[in-house]
Amino acid sequence: MAPIKLGFFTRLLERASAADRYQYALEQAQLAEQLGYNTVWVAQHHFHAEEGGLPSPFVFLSHLAARTSRIHLGTGVITLPLENTIRVAEDAVVLDLLSGGRFEFGIGSGATDASLAAFGVVPSDRATVYEAGVHQLVEALRGHEIAHPENRLYPSGESLLNRIWQSTFSAYGGTRSGLPGHGLLVSRSQPRPADQPDLPLSALQQPILDAYFAALPDGVAPRVLASRTLVVTDTEAQAEQYLDDAYQRYLTRPGAGGGLIVEADDARTWARRTDTHIGTPEQVIASLADDPIIPQSTEVAFQVHSIDPGHEATLRSLELIAQKVAPALGWETSASSVAAVPAGVA
Repeated sequence: MAPIKLGFFTRLLERASAADRYQYALEQAQLAEQLGYNTVWVAQHHFHAEEGGLPSPFVFLSHLAARTSRIHLGTGVITLPLENTIRVAEDAVVLDLLSGGRFEFGIGSGATDASLAAFGVVPSDRATVYEAGVHQLVEALRGHEIAHPENRLYPSGESLLNRIWQSTFSAYGGTRSGLPGHGLLVSRSQPRPADQPDLPLSALQQPILDAYFAALPDGVAPRVLASRTLVVTDTEAQAEQYLDDAYQRYLTRPGAGGGLIVEADDARTWARRTDTHIGTPEQVIASLADDPIIPQSTEVAFQVHSIDPGHEATLRSLELIAQKVAPALGWETSASSVAAVPAGVA
């Protein structure tokens, strides 16, 4: 199997103003490019600052495209039921042209019931609306007519057909992603059954991957991205402080920032039950090596959520991942020279 690519994922959740959040995300993406990361991914969320800081990924990624030159730019994800599918297709192809073919097109059905209602979608119709949207999106990108014989997508979107990714929490979603040969996005964590709070994440995600691999058409190479929470620190004391701060914020507002609601009596139990990897390079290398989903993936994308330790700590974590963690685990970075970026450059 080819080396696993390295990605960075942000939900833009620093405790700062919206303008600062966007500036921080830009600086993090630029550093990731310097360090040799293959892709930067951004999440889409509406209305609530504590859920995620970016309602308009195409706008932000267009800005990012102008400030970077190599790193791929991904949506993780565009919430398709909340969008006009043809407008999404048009925005995607324009972004792809402006970025020089660097766009990775992640889509999904997830949204809170409140967000669905704001966009006129009945929550019980979510799956039906999503699947109809995926079909319409693919047909538009293929150049098929859109409601009238004279309507075709312009610019052409055919090259994006091999860069669509679908996110899911279920084996059904794995099949739905695999049948058309799309990429598969699996989450940093998933809810456990109430009576099995310590069930390994792999027990939930392996059936998704199995369904995906089984559904792929013959001759189509799999594309699997595993998102994981990872904060790497220079010392154990830093890791414990970041973790304790995050746990205390969680106790104040469980589930804020899109985090999972879990029962935990201490910070380390909370970290384990939310599948959080945090510690020195040596510690996280060991914990990541125990994740059986990662070796089956083609890319792993790291996010600091739900620790959210702040901008400077995120920059340092990006450095330590590229310089120490990725090489130790055999993950692939781009041709950019990681060694040329000195420790502490952030």
